[in-house]
Amino acid sequence: MNIVATPHSWDGAVALFEQRSLPVSTYENLYEEDYDVHAGDLAIDGHLDLDAVEPDGTGYIVDGNLDVAGAILNLDDGCPALIVLGDLRATAVYLEGDAKLLVRGSVHVEAFVGNMTDKLVMIHGDLHAHATVLSSEFAPDLIGGALHGPVLAPDYLAPAPGRPTVAPETVLVPEVLRTDADDDPDDLRCFDAPGVHGGRLLRRIEAGLPVTLTARSTAGPATGR
Repeated sequence: MNIVATPHSWDGAVALFEQRSLPVSTYENLYEEDYDVHAGDLAIDGHLDLDAVEPDGTGYIVDGNLDVAGAILNLDDGCPALIVLGDLRATAVYLEGDAKLLVRGSVHVEAFVGNMTDKLVMIHGDLHAHATVLSSEFAPDLIGGALHGPVLAPDYLAPAPGRPTVAPETVLVPEVLRTDADDDPDDLRCFDAPGVHGGRLLRRIEAGLPVTLTARSTAGPATGR
C-alpha cells in the first residue's frame, strides 16, 4: 500500500496537533518519534492492515478525513500508530494488538470491534456503528461524543450505566454467532462478548462480508461462512 506522506519530527507533529486543536491529553502517550504525515483527505481502496504497512516513522498522521473502502485491521503487537485529524469512515475497525488509534472527528463504520488489546484508542467525536463489539477487557479510552448503535460487551465492560442489554442475534448475522458446539479457544479468539464467535467475525470482516443484519439487508443475499 502506498500512502503518500512526508516525514515529520516529533516537534513538527506536535505543532500540527496544536494547529488542529488535538488535546495534549490525546497525543501525550504517543511515542515521541518521527511520523509520516499525509496532507489532506485520504481514500484507501480495500483494507488498511496496520500490521502490514511500513511507514518511515512510527505511524501515520492523516491531516484530514480518512475513508477506507474496506476495514482497518490490527491483530499483532508492534503496529504503527494511526492519527486522523478529521473523520474516519471504514466498513469496519477490528483491533486486537497494541493499536494506537486517535481520531479528532467522528468514526462511521458497520462494526467497531476491540478484543484483548493493550492499546490507546481515543475518538473525540461520535462513534457511529451498526454494532460495537467489545471483548476481553477492551474499551476505548475516550469517546468524546455519543456512541450510536447497539453495543455487545460483557457486563464488566458496559459502556454506559443503564444502557439496555442487546441480544447478539438481533444485531449480528447468524454466521458470527457462537453455538454450543464451539469450544476451540483459539478459533474463538478468546472472545467473551456474549454470543459472539471471534474467529468467524474476523474472517467475515477480512472477506469484506457484512457482519450485521443492518448491513446485510442493504448488501443483497446472504453468503456462506
